[in-house]
Amino acid sequence: MAKNKIRRIDMLIFTIIGYIVLGCISILCLIPFLLTVSGSFTDDSSLFEYGYRLIPQEFSLEAYKLIFQAPEVIAKAYGVTIVLVFTGTLLGLFFISMTSYVLHRKDFKYRNKFSFFFFFTTLFSGGLVPWYLVMIGLGMKNNYLALLLPHLFSVFHIIIMRTFFTSIPESIGESAKLDGAGDFTIFARLYLPMSIPALSTIGLFIALTYWNDWYPAMLFITNPDMMPLQYHLYKVFNSMQAAQIVAQKTGIPVAQMPAETFKMAMTVIVTGPVILVYPFIQKYFVKGMTVGAVKG
Repeated sequence: MAKNKIRRIDMLIFTIIGYIVLGCISILCLIPFLLTVSGSFTDDSSLFEYGYRLIPQEFSLEAYKLIFQAPEVIAKAYGVTIVLVFTGTLLGLFFISMTSYVLHRKDFKYRNKFSFFFFFTTLFSGGLVPWYLVMIGLGMKNNYLALLLPHLFSVFHIIIMRTFFTSIPESIGESAKLDGAGDFTIFARLYLPMSIPALSTIGLFIALTYWNDWYPAMLFITNPDMMPLQYHLYKVFNSMQAAQIVAQKTGIPVAQMPAETFKMAMTVIVTGPVILVYPFIQKYFVKGMTVGAVKG
């Protein structure tokens, strides 16, 4: 009895200390984001004078006014990004899950050869110039496919998905075959419903990649109506910096633009939707990331 009581006290102390430590770490992780949000609503000169504060010293919406000075443009950029995220995530999950299912099947004759072909690309690549020439040769200039294709297929995601499929008992597929089910039926009606945690994890990775991507747009998109959100904000910020540099060199007075608070506002606009979506898939994300960590 005494040992059990001591053990319960030890567990209680350990739990309390654990919650305190995790709470402190969570606060330390949350403070930078709160400072970013507060900085985006602070006057630029006040930010330089008083520094970053959790409560703005001088409240200002100038940064957001600058971003939304052309609401129709920002709305189009948001629309392009949202369509890319949904389309790219769905197609990416479909192709990655099918490829992973085939590669995990031990009865697939060319399993090792295809696996080597995929994994070899993680070590070597053709480089920027060949990739650019191929994309231009395929007519990807001012084409939405130039934004969609580069992140549609990832070997890293295939490795995660294949690892998850190996945790599913092979007897499930074998019993379905005995009942007359085909390979695609087994994949679609048995494996996919059991792979929600892995699909959620990989789907979040793909969605974040499309949401944050701007580089293909810089290379292949010149039509303003086709620019995604990240590249639009990148261009606005570069234009603002260029105007400030010209003003400094020529001495021509220009209106003081909120350079620092503009960065904060861009961060809030870009990360806001992701933060709102993440709590709904957090449990699947955590479960999917721990797949394969424990056997048995």
